[in-house]
Amino acid sequence: MAGRKRPISSSSAAPAAEQPPTESKPPMTNDPPPKLAEILKVFLPFFAAYLYLILYHYKIESQLRRSILINVAISAAGFLVTLRMIPVASRYLLKANLFGYDINKRGTPQGSVKVTESLGIVVGLVYYVVAVLFQYFNLTADSIWLVEYNAALATICFMILLGFVDDVLDVPWRVKLVLPSVAALPLLMAYAGHTTILIPKPLVPIVGLEILDLGWIYKLYMGLLAVFCTNSINIHAGLNGLEVGQSVVIACAILIHNVMQIGASGNSEYQQAHAFSIYIIQPFLATSLALLSYNWYPSSVFVGDTYTYFAGMTMAVAGILGHFSETLLIFFLPQVLNFLLSLFQLLGFVPCPRHRLPKFDPQTGLLTGTDDGTLVNLFLRQFGRMSEKSLCIKLLIFQAAACGFCFFLRWILTGWYK
Repeated sequence: MAGRKRPISSSSAAPAAEQPPTESKPPMTNDPPPKLAEILKVFLPFFAAYLYLILYHYKIESQLRRSILINVAISAAGFLVTLRMIPVASRYLLKANLFGYDINKRGTPQGSVKVTESLGIVVGLVYYVVAVLFQYFNLTADSIWLVEYNAALATICFMILLGFVDDVLDVPWRVKLVLPSVAALPLLMAYAGHTTILIPKPLVPIVGLEILDLGWIYKLYMGLLAVFCTNSINIHAGLNGLEVGQSVVIACAILIHNVMQIGASGNSEYQQAHAFSIYIIQPFLATSLALLSYNWYPSSVFVGDTYTYFAGMTMAVAGILGHFSETLLIFFLPQVLNFLLSLFQLLGFVPCPRHRLPKFDPQTGLLTGTDDGTLVNLFLRQFGRMSEKSLCIKLLIFQAAACGFCFFLRWILTGWYK
């Protein structure tokens, strides 16, 4: 995550005057976070529309609907547990010196406050427990989905571990590119689904095939997708609430897409694949909303690379096992744009500072875009200086617009493209 600065060790050669003050943050209480009401006001209309689609709009088979609603209930419990666990974990992480300073508030009293790092570990652990408990209600020992479900959880859990290792050891970014491919191995090895793709209808006369079996190339593609999703969330960061906010928006789009596909299809296997994706994403969305209520501006916790890796891998797994990787990439359109803007710096053709953040003016509280190749800086260069909260909201609106564009594109191309 790019929006914080870790404390400089005592062995550092940097002058003491350049180090941030060591003022401690007041201990967090177990009271609900003050931003919880703000987050719920935005999310509850989506949740009401989502339940309407499941319960009334689409004719979903009763057993399948029951499984989805059980998952909703367990996810809601995960949301409440995460709300309670974050303040507790924050105190322990602060004692372990896992904290940072908010660079976008440097020069103000808030910029000298210790903000606890790596709270993604709490979200990941609660998510994992919720996902495992769901097996008791839905997956029997002879279920054909059990192996892939456990492989998906193993991949996600592996990514949480590697993300936390990165937060503690501060792994170089070149190594970060490799970590998701290692974490994806359990999923790729256990994957027993199809490795075919539908040829777009305009190309069928040219290719001479309607369905093409890619074999091992398809698994390679899945691995690359996992690497991209994981790292793209990680580099599109640097603002309070941006990492979790973009993940929440994409997760909402994934849920709507899955429900629409279940309602529009009469194929049982196809419906189960999209239901499988729902089972993975619902607990993720619930626990992420709890984290967002602490991470929204002004952040009382930082999510760390633990969360960004966990979020990217979870959504990649949902897209792979739900068989909608093309749609997932369109949901990730802002992240694709941010990656393309970052490419020359990441490859070393242009100098790449450690923190590619905007410049903060403590007098006005506004951010100014730099020449660094990120979507955050591009927005500031195009729309002018603005506050951190306003910039984050605009970026999340852009994320939601990209998801809406994906639904529009699918509607336009249905029946003609595939």
